[in-house]
Amino acid sequence: MERYDFDKVIDRRGSGAVKTDALGKVYGKDDLIPLWVADMDFETPDFIVNALKERLEHPVFGYTVIPEDYWQTVQKWIADRHGWETRCEWMTFIPGIVKGIGMAINALLEKDEKVIIQPPVYHPFRLIPQKNGREVVFNPLKALPDGSYEMDFENLEAVCDEKCRMLILSNPHNPAGIVWPRETLERLAEFCHSHGIIVISDEIHCDMALFGNKHIPFANVSEKAAQCSITFGAPSKTFNIAGIVSSYAVVPDEELRKRFFGWIEACELGSAHIFAHVATIAAFRKGDEWRRQMIEYIEGNIEFVISYCKENIPQIRPMRPQASFLVWLDCRDLGLDHDQLINLFINKAGLALNDGEMFNPGGQGFMRMNVGCSRKILEAALENLKTAVAR
Repeated sequence: MERYDFDKVIDRRGSGAVKTDALGKVYGKDDLIPLWVADMDFETPDFIVNALKERLEHPVFGYTVIPEDYWQTVQKWIADRHGWETRCEWMTFIPGIVKGIGMAINALLEKDEKVIIQPPVYHPFRLIPQKNGREVVFNPLKALPDGSYEMDFENLEAVCDEKCRMLILSNPHNPAGIVWPRETLERLAEFCHSHGIIVISDEIHCDMALFGNKHIPFANVSEKAAQCSITFGAPSKTFNIAGIVSSYAVVPDEELRKRFFGWIEACELGSAHIFAHVATIAAFRKGDEWRRQMIEYIEGNIEFVISYCKENIPQIRPMRPQASFLVWLDCRDLGLDHDQLINLFINKAGLALNDGEMFNPGGQGFMRMNVGCSRKILEAALENLKTAVAR
């Protein structure tokens, strides 16, 4: 069995990577340790690179058709990993999950209809509806004593009105890394179905459940969930191919599918580029062992961050994620206001993390750390942070 090297440090500067090449524009400094943008610094698996190279050896890059086994490959991956028996006709390509959210809003909502989100949550969930002229309604998650969160159904009932027609679900949750329990998803499905709300379930981190946790697809928890939901997925986070853009939508309900797919077809947005099919098939056919080893390494990185902070920076409390390579840091015990916290990380520690406030209400005093990198990089970052806090 091949052992993959996740300790290898790869210099991404000059490659066009947002994580490195946009540092100066976003943070005002280009010499920070980049632990922000949610892609990993590991080499893209060789079986994906080799599949792309093989296609590149053909000298013509014309219009392309969907390979006959493409949707069967996606379907089998979902069934094998998550126990969800889908159908190929339920699926379509979308040019990115955030773009898919914008597409769903324009295809399915009237201009005066509202979108519910559950902060703290991935910031495009707020930005995309607002940029498309829809009001966003906050249904904040309820903080638990252990630092985790649960959904607040009493608040959901209170904030929901007849104009609320969509809820964007982060499943697993970003930034907190929560794998939602089945009973929570069932209750959400019951509420949304009874209120005529479409659930957009962003499940891009679904293949990265950690520490024995198991992802549950929202649409698979009940018939009502299947009837009121659109699920978005992709191999991009798991296999570190975000730049290839090979996302997909799964819509079990026929009427909802006609409306959404019809809009996509009318806008000619359902066709993948020539490399998306190649990369996805390689990832889903050959990638499970790489995925297993990557998850094992990520788990080690998370344990390292938690133990290091406990021993050396107890004022910072990392939440142990149940999925993904993102760690939600509770920095409130540092006693700093927002500007002081940002100054600590950027100017004193030399680190680029995501500011918790960007994740909407509930993110104040938090930072999001990307641990999808070499342990050596994490060690250097935490040493910098320890020194900065001690000053």
